[in-house]
Amino acid sequence: MTLPGWICIGEVATLCDRLVTTVAPLAQLAVRDRGTWTLAVPGGSVVDMLLPAMAAAPLPWGSAHVFWCDERAVASDAPQSNWRAFQRVMDTQHQLRQATLHRMPADAPEPLTAAAAYAKELEGVAGWPPVLDLVLLGAGEDGHVASLFPHRNASHEHSRVVVVEEHSPKPPARRMSLALPVLAGARLTCVAAFGEGKRDAMRQVIDPASDLPVAQVLRMAKQPLLLLDAGAASALAASKSR
Repeated sequence: MTLPGWICIGEVATLCDRLVTTVAPLAQLAVRDRGTWTLAVPGGSVVDMLLPAMAAAPLPWGSAHVFWCDERAVASDAPQSNWRAFQRVMDTQHQLRQATLHRMPADAPEPLTAAAAYAKELEGVAGWPPVLDLVLLGAGEDGHVASLFPHRNASHEHSRVVVVEEHSPKPPARRMSLALPVLAGARLTCVAAFGEGKRDAMRQVIDPASDLPVAQVLRMAKQPLLLLDAGAASALAASKSR
């Protein structure tokens, strides 16, 4: 089996290089044409492993608008907060402070109202329907991306820009997320997965019948990029050798 060219397997340094070399011309072209470039970021290990390399690269951070792929309904300074994960990187990568940040208000008392307001904020920067330059995602062992989980209503919501998940299978139960068409509609949709725990989900990304959110977002993406370390790619490597 020949793997698609949009799947990159390697050490973290190699994956970081691939991401930066792919993002840089997109960001530069966006700034030239529109004066700004836009990205949506996740939380978790993807932020810790990839964002420092992006921050250190000569990207036009002063012209960047940063949105969030998803957020948990926790305070902004809580350990589980995706906003806080970005702030931790920003504490050492000071160039990120040049960007305009758009925090996702998942902890608002009226989440549906807050989701609609965040959608308007995104549309004000990225147009209608909103098209981000980069969406950077992690993937869960169950194949979820952002806060779109398998077999949940939010994963099948295509009429909204921002969705609310009230019954996440992982705590906290309430989360807010960009909808699948927004994640897949970016000029570059990049999914990163690390560790053997992700291998079974990653095996399904090349299955056209898979309904896992990670498979759907890559299948729908205008320009997909899947970054895998050896552990996450082990099932794909086994398929390739057959």
